[in-house]
Amino acid sequence: MNTAKCLTISYLTKASYASLNGSDKEADNISSIKKIQMDDGREYPYCSSQAVRRALREQLAVLGHTLSEGVAAAQKKGAATTQCEPQKYIDDDLFGFMRADKATIKRTSPVRVSPLIALEPYRGDLDFGTNYMSTKAGGNPNIFETEIHSGFYRGTILIELDRVGEKSPGDLYELKCDSKEKTKRVSDLLTAIQNLWTVGRQSRFLSDISPKLVCGALLRVKNPIFLETLEINEKNDINTELIASTIKDNENVIISSVIGERKSFFKSDHTEFLPIGEAFAIMREWMNKCFN
Repeated sequence: MNTAKCLTISYLTKASYASLNGSDKEADNISSIKKIQMDDGREYPYCSSQAVRRALREQLAVLGHTLSEGVAAAQKKGAATTQCEPQKYIDDDLFGFMRADKATIKRTSPVRVSPLIALEPYRGDLDFGTNYMSTKAGGNPNIFETEIHSGFYRGTILIELDRVGEKSPGDLYELKCDSKEKTKRVSDLLTAIQNLWTVGRQSRFLSDISPKLVCGALLRVKNPIFLETLEINEKNDINTELIASTIKDNENVIISSVIGERKSFFKSDHTEFLPIGEAFAIMREWMNKCFN
């Protein structure tokens, strides 16, 4: 397995009543969600890749990792950045950084993240709310609405295994992790993915976006092969044929693959799929073999 170049993971989750990611307001009293118009002319909600990356960072902190804190830019009008110390901080290693100073220091993220895109269109649902706090100051109740959505969402994460814990030639920072540290960093990232949840809009719209179906593959090339593969068919069940054909089409570059599902979550259980916990355990075991 030491020939592996990447681990690609695609997953399905479901939000029953959610407002996952805020967008610009369309009106003063309406909080919109992010949406993209597809070729069928309808708008589909999505949770941005930035929000997913932030959620993964926060979950790594829950797992006990100290995160790289943001610091102000040294130059006027410069952008704030992290500590830019990937040897010390797991998020600087996995998610990259850039500091534009006298000498620009940057690291391209080895962890590539797609937006979490809904498989069902936005149907115009709104949550009605009233803020009564202003009445205590003699004002009128503040009425507001929030766009909400229910349905399946699909996301993909690709981890460049040959870049985790290693710097590229010419990079102006220190980074050289041993095999044990590399294994721990990717294994903890897998645990963060398995327990993914958004950190925004959870006070009123608590939602669980952890994977309910996961397809993982260890590859000799870098390619998110499952990115457009996970679908729900007309029977409201997993399109298993599309997953099987994707694996067969890429068998020449797949070192190993695994599929896991939350048993009893979908319309029917699939005997060829493992329980989702076992699927993530297998992927963590891959990391032991890849780096050791």
